[in-house]
Amino acid sequence: MTSRSFKIAVLAGDGIGPEIVGEAIKILKAISDKKDVALELTEGLVGGSAYDSCGEPLPQATLDLARQSDAVLFGAIGGPQWEKLAYSVRPERALLGLRKELGLFANLRPVLAFDELLDISPLKNTIARGVDIMIVRELTGDVYFGEPRGISTDSAGRRRGINTMIYTEDEVRRIAVIAFRVAQKRKKNIVSVDKANVLECQELWRKVVNEVARDYPEVSVRNMYVDNCAMQLVRDPAQFDVIVSTNLFADILSDEAAMLTGSIGMLASASLGDKHALYEPIHGSAPDIAGKNIANPLATILSVALMLRYSLAMPEEALLVEKAVNEVLQDGFRTKDIFQEGKKLVGTEDMGEETLKKLANLLK
Repeated sequence: MTSRSFKIAVLAGDGIGPEIVGEAIKILKAISDKKDVALELTEGLVGGSAYDSCGEPLPQATLDLARQSDAVLFGAIGGPQWEKLAYSVRPERALLGLRKELGLFANLRPVLAFDELLDISPLKNTIARGVDIMIVRELTGDVYFGEPRGISTDSAGRRRGINTMIYTEDEVRRIAVIAFRVAQKRKKNIVSVDKANVLECQELWRKVVNEVARDYPEVSVRNMYVDNCAMQLVRDPAQFDVIVSTNLFADILSDEAAMLTGSIGMLASASLGDKHALYEPIHGSAPDIAGKNIANPLATILSVALMLRYSLAMPEEALLVEKAVNEVLQDGFRTKDIFQEGKKLVGTEDMGEETLKKLANLLK
């Protein structure tokens, strides 16, 4: 009889989603077999595949499954075949819907520059080396959810698009608390990113973050405008430990930071709320390479490590997964997106299998 059991909702989605999630599930099952943990994995439809099946990107059955699970493992959604759909039923609405309905207000995106991949970073080795950043993104506010929004036409036939950037002080305070707690376990250094010099919404952001800072005197805090932060990430990324920012700005900055590692295919994420959590790679569905067995599964496997750490209370196993990924890279295995001359080019399945072998040895 197993000592612990967890329910995991598996939402592979579109494009390369099923391929990369398939490799991540192998990692979860290996840990389950070795660590006396029962994992109930249940698949659900989401995104474009869900629309094709039942006419909506986030079916009620999928939402119910996510609500009833201890964690959600998410792949990727979207593709060109769904781009002409009405905005309300596009695949991307499913992810926004999950964030809203599950209350996933905090997105953690670790950015780690592996020494083995420094040569594929667009930055010089001397700049990229040592990068270890945690980006904390507010996930349920800002222009993504603000009202009013939409496209209207005036009496002269001119179209007008509007989105509303809005934050309440409670929304800012709760994400700031998450960021400070994360910083306490790292180097105790936070940079809060905003555009407070021109946007009132952002002025409130800065004021509330600075108020929260008083409760964490051991953590140093800097305020930085988003345009400066974008420049500093390229100029001197090693200066950053924890970056906390708004939904819009952190979305953009985290993708920029991803390239410090050489490939967006290496970055995992955890989206956390008070009761629920969702784990996903930050790259997209990459429909141009779907089904070709060339996608990089490591970001999804590293997302499993975050799941083990934050939802399944298995921090030691999380470290083992991360170590297995590092050892695979040390051995020279590379998918196409991170390939270097002289290394071993492998596909999605082989990269997953090599990582699984490393993990199996570490679990002995």
